[in-house]
Amino acid sequence: MAYKIETNCVQAGWKPKNGEPRVIPVYQSTTYKYDSSVEMGRLFDLEENGYFYTRLANPTNDAVASKIATLEGGVAAVLTSSGQAASFYSLINICQAGDHVVASNAIYGGTYNLFNVTMRKLGIDFTFISPTATEDEIDAAFKPNTKAVFAETLSNPVLAVLDIEKFAASAHAHGVPLIVDNTFPTPINCRPFEFGADIVIHSTTKYMDGHATQVGGVVVDSGNFDWEQNDKFPGLTTPDDSYHGITYTQKFGKGAYITKCVAQIMRDYGSIPSPQNAFLLNLGLETLHLRVPRHCENALAVARFLESNDKIAWVNYPGLESSPNYELARKYMPNGTSGVISFGVKGGREAATRFMDNLKLAAIVTHVADCRTCVLHPASTTHRQLTDSQLEEAGIGADLIRFSTGIENKEDIIADVAQALE
Repeated sequence: MAYKIETNCVQAGWKPKNGEPRVIPVYQSTTYKYDSSVEMGRLFDLEENGYFYTRLANPTNDAVASKIATLEGGVAAVLTSSGQAASFYSLINICQAGDHVVASNAIYGGTYNLFNVTMRKLGIDFTFISPTATEDEIDAAFKPNTKAVFAETLSNPVLAVLDIEKFAASAHAHGVPLIVDNTFPTPINCRPFEFGADIVIHSTTKYMDGHATQVGGVVVDSGNFDWEQNDKFPGLTTPDDSYHGITYTQKFGKGAYITKCVAQIMRDYGSIPSPQNAFLLNLGLETLHLRVPRHCENALAVARFLESNDKIAWVNYPGLESSPNYELARKYMPNGTSGVISFGVKGGREAATRFMDNLKLAAIVTHVADCRTCVLHPASTTHRQLTDSQLEEAGIGADLIRFSTGIENKEDIIADVAQALE
């Protein structure tokens, strides 16, 4: 029976058998016992499914990954130790030295540095384009060695809404997948696979956890991309000598991408979450469908208050009719975008700092998207490593404040903002 997403938040992933725990247990074990070395050998050869070492797979982690795959409408998923690891894994699974990626320039600062600095050192080149780029501008960014397009469905912190169908069409015309970070909207508000995206990632640290208790990430595969349509992805379509010549697409079909991500990339890089963290993440997922609408309701109320306040220079929230992203948001996120607002206080960086220092309910923290209202100045924190020109390209001004509304009473949040502005 196919359940609605609200039910899957609670029920998906863990199916206890007769007499087993109703709640996902924490399998806090590195190893798993078998009666014969032959049986374990078949696991190492990917001839059978099972568990033999938690760096590769763990029952708690797998149950939670399965739940997120269900929520996104994908065929399989793998948890990672952070959202940053998920971004890296999503690309390194199909890229190698000499390859090229087209990426949005309006992405989280840590992701930008991962791509622009660290992955360049590995020999992978990037071309950054605006999320509002035209079809011609997107097409012009491709090279013969391009292997993927990467963007955020709702960018952090500029809140640009990606035209998923346009970017997917360009990616597919060039024979490569569209990979999107869906952290801010979550699958409650945006379903990228339904608009042509091929791979979805999340920083599960944010709304999925929702309580600032664990750092994690996830990579989800739609199962829709044809890796064998061209010769761009030999890692998936030719024999893997490190697994006795297995060809992932031939042996695992729609599960090829995630199987390789686990069996080869996780094996070698080892960025796994602890089972305890996966357990905490699942607790957050169970209430995701309840929290996200409240975040959006509160954010819209705060955004409207800010828009009418004479101390505010500008407000960007895709739920506002005045937002340039309003129509795209209605198309891709009709039930709301997220609880995050960006705005500027008249007086620039100095005024922004004074405003933030006077907030009482909202906390200044290096975090976003959990149940407590929080605030940050991206240009001097999360995007501090970007140059002035890179900040300008990404739309991050010196006065930009990222305000993440929690699930408190909206009148209390607005009152806190009002007194800080005064």
